[in-house]
Amino acid sequence: DALLLERRGRSRPSSSAPPKCLVVPESHRFDCYPERRVVVTQELCESRGCCFIQSPPLAEGKQGVPWCFYPPDFPSYTLESLNHTALGMVGLLVRREKAYYPRDIQKLRLDVEFETDTRLHIKITDAANPRYEVPLDVPRVMKRAENPIYSLNFSWDPFGVLLQRKATGTVLLNTTVAPLIFADQFLQISTSLPSRFLYGLGEHRDSLVHSLDWNTLTLWARDVSPTESFNLYGAHPFYLLMEEGGNAHGVFLLNSNAMEVALQPAPGLTWRTIGGVLDFYIFLGPDPSMVIQQYQQVIGFPAMPPMWALGFHLCRWGYGSSNGTWQTVRAMRNYQIPQDGQWNDIDYMDGYRDFTLDSQKFSSLPSLVEDLHKHKQRYVMILDPGISSTSPNGSYWPFDEGLRRGLFLNTTQGQPLIGQVWPGSTAFADFSNPDTHQWWLENLQHFHAHVPFDGLWIDMNEPSNFMDGSEHGCPPGELDNPPYTPAVLGDSLSAKTVCASAKQKVSVHYNLHNLYGLMEAKATASALIQLRGKRPFLISRSTFPSQGRYSGHWLGDNRSQWKDMRYSIPGLLSFSLFGIPLVGADICGFSGSTSEELCTRWMQLGAFYPFSRNHNTQNEKAQDPTAFSPAARTAMKDVLLTRYSLLPFLYTLFHRAHLQGDTVARPLFFEFPQDKATWELDRQFLWGQSLLVTPVLEPGVDSVTGYVPQGTWYDFYTVRMNSSGEMVKMSAPLEHLNLHIREGSILPTQKPGTTTEATRGNPLHLIVALSSHATAWGDLFWDDGESLDTFEKGNYSYVVFNVTQVGCGGEGRCGGPMVPGHLELKLIFGVQKPPSKVLLNGQEKPFSYLDSQVWPHFSVLSWVGVPILRVSTPPPPGSQCDQRGDEDSLWLSCHARL
Repeated sequence: DALLLERRGRSRPSSSAPPKCLVVPESHRFDCYPERRVVVTQELCESRGCCFIQSPPLAEGKQGVPWCFYPPDFPSYTLESLNHTALGMVGLLVRREKAYYPRDIQKLRLDVEFETDTRLHIKITDAANPRYEVPLDVPRVMKRAENPIYSLNFSWDPFGVLLQRKATGTVLLNTTVAPLIFADQFLQISTSLPSRFLYGLGEHRDSLVHSLDWNTLTLWARDVSPTESFNLYGAHPFYLLMEEGGNAHGVFLLNSNAMEVALQPAPGLTWRTIGGVLDFYIFLGPDPSMVIQQYQQVIGFPAMPPMWALGFHLCRWGYGSSNGTWQTVRAMRNYQIPQDGQWNDIDYMDGYRDFTLDSQKFSSLPSLVEDLHKHKQRYVMILDPGISSTSPNGSYWPFDEGLRRGLFLNTTQGQPLIGQVWPGSTAFADFSNPDTHQWWLENLQHFHAHVPFDGLWIDMNEPSNFMDGSEHGCPPGELDNPPYTPAVLGDSLSAKTVCASAKQKVSVHYNLHNLYGLMEAKATASALIQLRGKRPFLISRSTFPSQGRYSGHWLGDNRSQWKDMRYSIPGLLSFSLFGIPLVGADICGFSGSTSEELCTRWMQLGAFYPFSRNHNTQNEKAQDPTAFSPAARTAMKDVLLTRYSLLPFLYTLFHRAHLQGDTVARPLFFEFPQDKATWELDRQFLWGQSLLVTPVLEPGVDSVTGYVPQGTWYDFYTVRMNSSGEMVKMSAPLEHLNLHIREGSILPTQKPGTTTEATRGNPLHLIVALSSHATAWGDLFWDDGESLDTFEKGNYSYVVFNVTQVGCGGEGRCGGPMVPGHLELKLIFGVQKPPSKVLLNGQEKPFSYLDSQVWPHFSVLSWVGVPILRVSTPPPPGSQCDQRGDEDSLWLSCHARL
């Protein structure tokens, strides 16, 4: 970016700059000339009516203070009228002086709806003419919020939005900091921010907290290996921001056009998009978990995955044959290493064409799938949206029939747009057309009859193209060459994708590009439901808000490097914010060659990805667990067994995500928002509220330093730890992953099997980690693991477990039936003195006690009906209980609903 570097840096005072320009602090200079590949001169800048103060160049790859920035009196819109409506307000904005982009829209409509007490909806669009809007189902409210926790005011001239949190007075939005611009293909609005702790705005490879040091994040779906500063596979125009004091809010711009978000140290933010409307939802929390729940109330809660989706998955490009694939499956079984899903990449296809099978190398695939099913395992295959267009007429039904029905993206001339992907020349399915969904289903039905796959992996759906635009390039015009192009990789909207001018059923690709993966996922999930009659399992590379309703996501074609493993944590946590909890990275790395140490550490981390899959590329050595030394293989097996033992806990977390938008893997600051030390942590994460994961992310070490929030934490493997909120050095030999359970938690677990189905048949265990007040809480959601809508239909059990301390006797009771089968109370952490006895329904039970402040250990078999569990401990000498001959008691109660 040499040209970019020439125009940015720390500024030097200019004697020729007007006083109104000199009073603008550097950090508050909002860019008036954001075009890249342009050397901004004083003449160019002042032709826009802006301030010009030149700066020295910065180091390569760095951005700095804009040379060209808005003066305080730059013309903007005026709020001409504002009227109250049943849900909020409607206003008219008028611009009296044209801005500098073509087809400036002079009159805008402002719609404000006070949707809930914690959600505000602000929409700005053309007052006279309809414009493209994202075809996403959003909730419609029927009445105005009665007691909003926010206050909204407007600046009339220039127009601006001022939003405050009532409880603290914190200004969340102030859009008067720079002018509003609304032209046909350039929409820009800026705001101040109340702090620098900003998250979200995907998909990018970055730390969890984005830098505000003149950092521009571009949202335009692109096939490229995850690399810092590049726009990646998906587009998520949503951010979460932590406010001083621990409150949080979120902002969602419902817009699918190419856009960039410019961050600056004021702190401030600028949205720039090149189409659609400005349709904002603001979520007031007030804590970060509530912000994400409120966001998902708009975009939709994620689907409940089948239980087997939470098992371990194995894949590679380059097994070479179905027999080669089968050999790996058998090796995993031979070593009794847990595995639920076996996958194949594009090498199973005939000539890389969708819905075909290589009859030579993969002739035994149907038999392999039959064998997987016999062993209660599942099969997942890859599909791409590019359909081969070169087969002789009548020989390849997917293309012939798609062409006959008119289901492909078309050029401006009305002919199928032909690009190039794995099979060579390809047409691209138009998933915005409902007829394409039926054709997609029919193709899947034909293949499923031969190879009864269980789940699907949809790749290359940005959509990816090995050429820019099409075989004939792209036509001239302002869709493919807009007046302003955001900072996309390749400097063109058509770089390694199709032409923006391509025609689709709903609109032009210019508007729909970022929705392509979402629309394909919607069609594919629907097809899987119709094919199998069970919950669909689907993983997609390209994503957009509401994707979690249909699919999970993997973080793309990473590399077998320690850096890539580290970046996977902020990646999966960001997708938790985006409402896509079923997420993970390719364990051990996709491209390049892994090492035994790296793969062992990555398997330990990956065992705690919500979606856990080891995958690598062709022509590299195998990296499945069976490929390594006995010591490494054992370490990998052990951590997978730990994952499988926690499946009831993980499955319950997914239920809560599906029901109310809770996160599964979550940043520490979600649970400790008042602890500012947690706000930037992205080398650790939590499962739910209760389980802290601290992986090793560096080579050649036998310890790891992690943050332990204030309170009592119990090492998963036995040791108690009290923390004041501090960094702690933990032992971490190669075979060990540090896991800690938070005080006050009850984790439902099971004896692990080698598949989720085998695990489901084993006894349930409870791990109880007492708080300092000798209390604990946990829950369990249980159903058949795969049927559709079990919660909605009432076909489930939900059990809440409570431990309470009742001094001098008392009663506790578990009301309602328990989950069928065995329940064993395996561990209680934190009992301070040896119990004198343990009673179940009045009958004394054996137990063991270790003096490390953990482990009264007793077993209760076939726990059904209405048990009363009492753990009695001697009272302190001289207490009232002691004088009366009573005992202190801990009561474990449960409340179940079938």
